[in-house]
Parts: sequence; C-alpha cells; structure tokens
Amino acid sequence: MGKRLSSAQVAAYHETGLLSPVSLVDPETAAGWMRGFQSIADHHGGRVPARYGQKPHLLYPWLNQLIRHPAILDPVEDILGPDLLCWSAQFFAKPANDSAFVSWHQDATYWGLSSPEVITAWVAFSPSNPTSGCMRVIPRTHKTQVEHTDTFAEQNLLSRGQEIAVKVDLNQAVDVVLEPGQMSLHHVLLFHGSEPNRSSLPRVGYAIRYVPTHVYQKAGIRESATLVRGVDAYHHFDHEQVPEADLHPAAVTHHKEVIDRQLKILYAGAVKAGRLGATVGL
Repeated sequence: MGKRLSSAQVAAYHETGLLSPVSLVDPETAAGWMRGFQSIADHHGGRVPARYGQKPHLLYPWLNQLIRHPAILDPVEDILGPDLLCWSAQFFAKPANDSAFVSWHQDATYWGLSSPEVITAWVAFSPSNPTSGCMRVIPRTHKTQVEHTDTFAEQNLLSRGQEIAVKVDLNQAVDVVLEPGQMSLHHVLLFHGSEPNRSSLPRVGYAIRYVPTHVYQKAGIRESATLVRGVDAYHHFDHEQVPEADLHPAAVTHHKEVIDRQLKILYAGAVKAGRLGATVGL
C-alpha cells in the first residue's frame, strides 16, 4: 500500500496507462475552483488567453496551492516516488455547445523531457462526460512514442494541432468520465483526445504535469519547474516563484519569462506559432 493507492491500482496504472476516477474534494470545493476559473476568464473578457492558460499557478496563489494538494500528490507519489516537480499545468476548457476538440495525441511528443516518467493529473472543475467532450483514451498505448503530424487546426486546443500519424483503433477507446472534484491520472505516452462539448455547460479541466526530480530537459534550453514535494537533489530545473497575489507584477514578469522559454521547446521546428494568440475557452 502507498499513501493513497493500493498495489493493485499502481499495477493497473502501469498496465493500462490510466487510473480513473480518483476522488479529491467535495462538490462545494470543486465549485470554488470553477468560480476561480470563471473569475480569471471574466478578467480577460470571458476567455482565458492561451499564454495565461499555461502555468497559471505562477500567476494565481490558489492555483499554486492546488498543484500541491495532498489528495493529488499522494497518488502521484505512489507511482513516481517522493521527490516531485510540477513541470507544467494548463487549463483545458470548452464553452457550452462549442466546436473545440483535442485530436488524438501523445503528450510527450514535443516536450523534450528525458524520461516517460511523467504523469498528467487531469482535475475536473466541471462535469466531464461524453456529452461535454470528456477525455477519451486508448488503454495500453503508452509503451512507444509514435509519429505525429502538425495540423494547426483552428478548433484544436493543442499547441500545434498535433495528431497521431498512425491509425487509431477507435473500437478500443474509453471515455474518462469525471465529476467535479475528481481527477484522472494518465501516462505521458497514452493515446488520448476529446470531442467537442455538446452540452449546455462549460467543460473545464486543469491538467497538471508531474515529474520525478531526476527528469531533465533534453532540448538544450534551461527550463523551470515547481518543487511540490520532497527534495530536488538534481537541480535540472530552475525553481519557480510563488505568486504573492493574483497577477502580481513580479509574478506576471516571471510567468512571461517562463512561458517564453517553454514555448521555444514546444514550437521547435514548427512552421508557425500555433495557438499562441488564441484562447483556451470559457
């Protein structure tokens, strides 16, 4: 037994590349997260600019606390070990009755990290189900990196509109259904995507990427990350600053520097800038 997961659950994650659902908080707390997201969106005229949707925990203290939540970190530690960095995080949000989607892809494709020991904790702020465009996965596809093609499709929420260039067996697809306050954990190489939101409510999730501290960036650019548990004996990443207040000027400057470095890696070799000027939804 780990801190939160049984040995059977850990084994299931390693076998399938997915563990879901994992309960985190009560509905009232999750509703508070959703109000927090809506406040951010309202500040920007109803939609969060794409850059502000990347690593917003560097801009808002409540999100910086969220990436450290014990109910999230305990299961992640059971799989990755006690020394953890939050390498990145971002909103995945679809307005009600919206055509935005996520193509079938593997997270690791453009990240440049040294190891596939990377977990995404996909935290539901609102109901995520087939009608609202929940994440779909192909279990047991996390053993090999496959080729991808950049599409830069306008409605694709991914940075480059990247999609898997090999045939995906949709007969094997599984819907990852989550209620507000639940999360899923998926492997960095697992095939996954999502359909448009056909419901009357927004679908909002916060995808937090965790790595053990021994992982490093291979791209030759010094990146940053947030130490969220344990100790960092490797110092492969600069440690990120905790924001003093929402959109504190020092935090805004720090966030810009961090995102500029990250995007140099994500867009290396791309023919254009993708979603840099777009929005991540309501």
